[in-house]
Amino acid sequence: MPPDPFQHLDPDQTVKVLPRHLAGPGPLDPRTVWPFPFDEDWSLHQPAKGQAFATSPCLRLWTSLVLEPDSPSKGKWTIAANRVPFGPAAWQITFDATTPVELLHDVHTELLDLYHEDRHGDRDGLFEDETPPQEAYTPLLVNGWSHRVKTDSTQTFRAPEALGFVRHQYAATNTSRPAWTAAGGYPNEPHWRARFSFGAPNTLAAAFTASLISTEPVHRTVKDIPFHTRSHLYVAATTQATKQVPHSTPLAMPPATPAPGRTR
Repeated sequence: MPPDPFQHLDPDQTVKVLPRHLAGPGPLDPRTVWPFPFDEDWSLHQPAKGQAFATSPCLRLWTSLVLEPDSPSKGKWTIAANRVPFGPAAWQITFDATTPVELLHDVHTELLDLYHEDRHGDRDGLFEDETPPQEAYTPLLVNGWSHRVKTDSTQTFRAPEALGFVRHQYAATNTSRPAWTAAGGYPNEPHWRARFSFGAPNTLAAAFTASLISTEPVHRTVKDIPFHTRSHLYVAATTQATKQVPHSTPLAMPPATPAPGRTR
């Protein structure tokens, strides 16, 4: 097993690391994750400690954070869309609260773009998305993720170090199961999980996978990085004085493979 790259660093030190799916959640701040214009027309509700909800002006789109500190997932982020205000959810996306905040932010940013396109255009991308699923999983293959297809109508894409996966149900044989599932960490004890129901726009799944394989490092304090997978992380930079032993060997970054851009 590779050595722990953080063993000689102070727990409070800030570092920039990759890959994102093993970096830990980062700060659980809804205003960091949600790019919505709350000073204009979006609404922010915080009815109790550890809860936050955001709703679109049309009341067809909402997203929430509910913290559960005593649960392994620490709570849940949820995105849902209703065809009519206060109606049943047409689709839903959930993330464990332990999901890296950069992934959450990028999905919510794409969600806001979809909302604006629907509001000012003649398409309804929130409910009639025309993005093919290949747009979500092809970048994984390009960036070295393995691919396995099973006869139960699922295909799984696994990270190069085998500590993260994205699973796609390519045939709607069982719509009670998620169309997309993702996780980071050891398969039997993942740090986080994400689930996209059938009907959720593939555009949002593509934004998620693009963020997942991004080569832009994320900022974390050493103490907030999950311990049992940290030997698989690359340190891009430290932002405070380190406490390394003399003559320690600096860690190399993985090859920079830019995530392919998407167009709609």
